[in-house]
Amino acid sequence: MARERDEPAVFRPLDIAVLTVSDRRTRADDESGDTLQARLEAAGHRLADRDLVPDDVYRIRAVVSAWIARPDVAVVIVTGGTGITGRDLTPEALRPLLDKEIPGFGEQFRAVSVEELGTAGYLSRAFAGLANRTLVFGLPGSPGACRTGWDRVLAEQLDASAPTCNMVTLLPRLGER
Repeated sequence: MARERDEPAVFRPLDIAVLTVSDRRTRADDESGDTLQARLEAAGHRLADRDLVPDDVYRIRAVVSAWIARPDVAVVIVTGGTGITGRDLTPEALRPLLDKEIPGFGEQFRAVSVEELGTAGYLSRAFAGLANRTLVFGLPGSPGACRTGWDRVLAEQLDASAPTCNMVTLLPRLGER
């Protein structure tokens, strides 16, 4: 879908919160969170908050619930817990918070992952949705997956100056009834 002719293509910095879900990482060695923070700041966005919690449904849900309640947080990116093992619980933790799912995000992430990794890219349960007018994204927990997610999908979708219709241009309309 093309941008409306009268809509200016102007970059708007967003306040983005980053959550790492891991039983093995600490903030000192959180390469995935570091990767996302570096990329979002390099793109001109602001880090609204950052945290790291273990693979626990209620701890994940508590942090994200607090962020989606904040009027300044436009986007939440969660890294980790999107695989298929017994400890991978991020989609289950966050789907109850979502008002709407955005299935195309996970589909696109898996498509570009398959280009990079082969069929192992299908093992990701990357997802996105809308929760209380906040965009929520779930990415796998590796730095490579965070680079792929940001560089190949999120960067353009969160840049209002991009030449295509994207999620950030829809932010003002997310509360419509």
